[in-house]
Amino acid sequence: MRTSLFDPFMEIDLPLDDRRDGKVRVSWSAGELQRLIVTTDRLSAFDRVLAGVPYKGQVLNQLSAWWFERTGDIIPNHVISVPDPNALLAREARPLPVEVVVRGHITGVTDTSLWGMYEAGARSMYGYDLPDGLRKNTPLPHHLVTPTTKATAGGHDEPLSCAEVTERGLLAPALWDRVVEAGLALFDRGVELGAAAGLILADTKYEFGLTADDELILIDEVHTPDSSRWWVAESYESRLAAGDEPESLDKEVVRRAFAAIGYKGDGPIPEVSGEVWSATTGRYIVAYERLTGMTFEPGAYPIADRLIENLTKAGLL
Repeated sequence: MRTSLFDPFMEIDLPLDDRRDGKVRVSWSAGELQRLIVTTDRLSAFDRVLAGVPYKGQVLNQLSAWWFERTGDIIPNHVISVPDPNALLAREARPLPVEVVVRGHITGVTDTSLWGMYEAGARSMYGYDLPDGLRKNTPLPHHLVTPTTKATAGGHDEPLSCAEVTERGLLAPALWDRVVEAGLALFDRGVELGAAAGLILADTKYEFGLTADDELILIDEVHTPDSSRWWVAESYESRLAAGDEPESLDKEVVRRAFAAIGYKGDGPIPEVSGEVWSATTGRYIVAYERLTGMTFEPGAYPIADRLIENLTKAGLL
């Protein structure tokens, strides 16, 4: 897959105002209270952009659109239209200063992951007291909301308890209560639809924002292989019994590959096998197809010309 024809889609420049760059997405103003969001193939982990993965951006954009449509009864979202496989026209919103991570299983490969801290002896984390005897990759006693701050470029997210979100004045108590309620309901929906596809939603991250009239909405992405850990249910029990990691359809394998060579996000990014990246493309596509029940239709590469043509047809350029 990593030939010149399928070089990852890493960057684009559009003749629009107010460009804002994230690790994976780039957005521009697209009219009054609207933003055009383009999802690249960049893959981030450990709060760093590590590489590009062909088709990853398309999977994230189209799978998020699928989930936004199926969670709109829980909370409104920012979707207006999907003018291109890698682009979303969205309602403008002010992102909340807190990322909302919901966990159904205890897992992770880093020292600051839930499992990493638990294995090191911690039993009180994110304001929760966990019992002794939990095993890696097994269900938690109940779903946990574990918020974090949003790191600036090059920094790391800081874990918070739910109480600290309001104690630090990051969000008003009433607003935070609504966010927690929505996060848990979204996670339940993800678990339900994931189970129907033979997948286990181990944990996920949500981002919320406020519109110009202070409506709370869901933004960014939903239940994608970037924001979630998706495990294959068929092999879960047998792999757990054998002491193996779950069969995953997300970027956790990338995290494991880097962690195995001692990289945890600081310093120069080391090289890993090209097979890691081609296998990641495959996992993202399988996740899309299993969850949606649709065949993945790959968009044309290189992406820039196609994207500009579609945005022009949609009257956005």
